[in-house]
Amino acid sequence: MTGSTEILVTVEHSAWEDALPEVEALVLRAAEAALAGAVEDDLYDIPAGPSELSVVLADDAMVHELNRTYRGKDKPTNVLSFALFADAEQEETDEDDLPIPEGVDGKDGDEDAESLAPSAPPPVLLGDVILAYETVARESAEQGKSLADHLTHLVVHGVLHLIGYDHIADDEADDMERLETGILDKLGIPDPYAGSDGYRPPDEPDDPDGRKRPGAAPTS
Repeated sequence: MTGSTEILVTVEHSAWEDALPEVEALVLRAAEAALAGAVEDDLYDIPAGPSELSVVLADDAMVHELNRTYRGKDKPTNVLSFALFADAEQEETDEDDLPIPEGVDGKDGDEDAESLAPSAPPPVLLGDVILAYETVARESAEQGKSLADHLTHLVVHGVLHLIGYDHIADDEADDMERLETGILDKLGIPDPYAGSDGYRPPDEPDDPDGRKRPGAAPTS
């Protein structure tokens, strides 16, 4: 739990725990750091009340199926983010433009309407971050990074996606990279983008059309 955000970690593939016995604590630390960094950055709205997100530690097979079904890409990838709150914010309709059904406000309708209202609002669902063990492990070995550091980066990256950060446009990628590297620095992890002549976001490791920029390193 970070502030009013509950973080649910589910281990679907036992290899995560075999390789990193404290993997749940590692994921919680990374997700909490991402949320704290996003709050401090204050670039996107974050729910003021209770909220919830989940991180699923899965395998290539599960991520492959999700990637094919929801993104039309017939291959696994390292991390997928399914943003619920950020996407809903973009599509939100001004409530003032909507008609109020009779009785909703407890007036001109059922006198018991107010008593049916919950005592506390339900948590806002931020979304889900899902990671593929085999791909993440392979990338960490290829890049000479520890599995723990690479997983931490991908969790931070995935959680920031749930808040609204993206890397489609250059200015968006700049904001996301800046925040990621700052968060990782506080966690004692070196800048994953430093020391190379190109940039590719960690969740698009095999995309030949991925954005590249001098001075930033590919993370996958």
